[in-house]
Amino acid sequence: MHRILHRGGTTILLLALLPPPHRRRSTTPSSSAAVVVASLLVDSRFRSPSGTSVIASSRSPSWSSSCFVAAPRRSVAFSPSFSSSSLSSSSRVPSRFVVRYAAHNRDRTERRRRRAVSTTTTTAADDAATGGGDNRRRTMSSNDNASTNSPSAAAVIHADETLVDGNAFDVTRTRLLTPRVPRPREIRTTDDVGGGGGGRGGDDSPCVVYWMMRDVRSVDNWALLFAWNLAVGRGVPLRVAYALPPPPPPPPPPAETAAAVDGEDGSSSSSSFPPNPQDMPMTSRHGTFLLEGLRAVSIEFANIGVPFDVLRPKSRASVGESISSYCIGAHVALAVVCDMSPLRHHRDWTEIQAARLLEDAGVPLYQVDAHNIVPVWIASNKREVGARTLRPRINSVFARYCTRFPDFDGNAHVEVGSAKSDDGGGKGTVEHDWEGYETYLNLDPSVGKVDGVEGGRNAAMERFREFCTSKQHGLRNFDTLRNDPNHPNVCSNLSPWINAGHVAFQRLALDVRAMKSHPNGTASYIEEGVVRRELSDNYVYYTPDVYDSLDAAAGWARESLELHASDVRENLYSWRELEAGMTHDDLWNAAQLQLVREGKMHGFMRMYWAKKILEWTISPSYALASAQYFNDRYAYDGNDPNGYVGVGWSIMGIHDMGWKERPVFGKIRYMNYAGCKRKFKVDQFVARYRGASENAARVTSGAKGGGIEKFLGKKRKA
Repeated sequence: MHRILHRGGTTILLLALLPPPHRRRSTTPSSSAAVVVASLLVDSRFRSPSGTSVIASSRSPSWSSSCFVAAPRRSVAFSPSFSSSSLSSSSRVPSRFVVRYAAHNRDRTERRRRRAVSTTTTTAADDAATGGGDNRRRTMSSNDNASTNSPSAAAVIHADETLVDGNAFDVTRTRLLTPRVPRPREIRTTDDVGGGGGGRGGDDSPCVVYWMMRDVRSVDNWALLFAWNLAVGRGVPLRVAYALPPPPPPPPPPAETAAAVDGEDGSSSSSSFPPNPQDMPMTSRHGTFLLEGLRAVSIEFANIGVPFDVLRPKSRASVGESISSYCIGAHVALAVVCDMSPLRHHRDWTEIQAARLLEDAGVPLYQVDAHNIVPVWIASNKREVGARTLRPRINSVFARYCTRFPDFDGNAHVEVGSAKSDDGGGKGTVEHDWEGYETYLNLDPSVGKVDGVEGGRNAAMERFREFCTSKQHGLRNFDTLRNDPNHPNVCSNLSPWINAGHVAFQRLALDVRAMKSHPNGTASYIEEGVVRRELSDNYVYYTPDVYDSLDAAAGWARESLELHASDVRENLYSWRELEAGMTHDDLWNAAQLQLVREGKMHGFMRMYWAKKILEWTISPSYALASAQYFNDRYAYDGNDPNGYVGVGWSIMGIHDMGWKERPVFGKIRYMNYAGCKRKFKVDQFVARYRGASENAARVTSGAKGGGIEKFLGKKRKA
């Protein structure tokens, strides 16, 4: 029902809005039929070619999806069949104006409602522990870094589509890192080709090299498939190389850091920042998992005749040199293919170090996003605000990229020469110095391997099959119980293997869809694995220099955190106290102990855990550094885009929006203990981790005059 009144130069539209059918029983003013009166001034800026003036608004007092149209000389009939396109055609409204309206048709209303208010909706997981109904959002997400100008945002040059069979490989998955050398080197004589065709064979025969880095697997690997296609098309063998991550240089002498790290009494100061995990040796937990994956993939490559070499660069600054020497000195690489990692050190190795050396030598370097289903540069050309903006982009091309993987038969097209040394490779004859690799990594034994966690594709697929077929947990109940920490087996728990590239999520998505069972669980699982995971890569890829700092936060979040940085903290802890799980909160202690002991943390608990670090430490930057340190040091899936986004969402509002302002948090979303108790049985979760309750009791008694009173005050100012 509507009526349009004309009063001189002003048009008044009265529009009666009926609530959606599923809400018509409500009698509250916000959900019952409401009459909205809008006074719209006619403005010549919005004059159509026919002279009809149109002004559109997308805001009303009670219905955010309502719109008003002012037409001084023409009435527009609102009806259930009305659409913005019909308005545009009948009233000659410029196409840039989109008019939304309230319709009686439930499906149509629901679609438009979701699209219109997607910026004001939250997931069930986010809302479950927000701590009460008064914690309402006040600031829309306006990420002023969403279109950050970075090298990543430059136009992407793909490999020439004539290089490979277009039916077998989509070259938009590729990115050329050597623009001056777009094509593989040519084979000049038949003697250059090794193998059974009369060639010389050996290390100096032409080949194509796949530089494996993030995706450590011999199947379901688009980077490997592209390199293999290049090799098959040129009749040369394929070789695979992996460069072990060099350990950091030795730390400075203790005398230079003692004053900054220790308090006057030798204890940890609450103001000293935790070390950067990137500056520390790899832990035994991570190193063992890495070597287990490499050992498994070496066997797989040997079985299909693909030489697999493990390199030991001299330093982090010489990783590119190590790869270049391998491809140009030890071998005659016609082309090099690497996979894609958005992490800063990986990009330094590929885009700066190796690309420069290989380009100078006339060897092309192609990068393939084998980690994401939709390549990160195809999904978006900028940093996205959140899942709501990335999801439609991925959905529009998902069918194109989520395809079956082509068959891969290794070096069946040639005969590869035998290996000359440990650093070379031959058909099933490579001998690896696994003990030497472990020595090279200089692993830190203080964080050890977790029983039952083994690297490699076979271990991952065994867990995945259990997830899909379980009659009590897994996919069957994933959509309803995945946010309950007391049901850990509802989740696939495959994040470490996906992070390390031992299994492709595209394979998991294809297999889950092929089951055609548990549709709700399947949809939720693919949403988490595709949209959420690829959103993390998008964030890190388009903020390469600041993704782990507060500089990456949206303007509203930075300003809010800075404003409240000096607020009084009810409880204040150092990172060492947090690391030991020594807080007054038994639930937080349990989450921290799970991370330290099991190398993982339930996704719901990770949000609560990180937000409490913000609440209990001296500053937002200290909180961010502490959470990233704990995650990267102890979690099997640490040092990954998902980890940076998870911590960033909790502490600096990445992919979130402003909420009701409160002390310490500012406009960052708040979570509390009471909200967790409404979500799941807190006592049951805490009881699983011995020491969580005991530590909380010890801290509480200490705060009243016990042994750690010197560290904890009832109230202290940061």
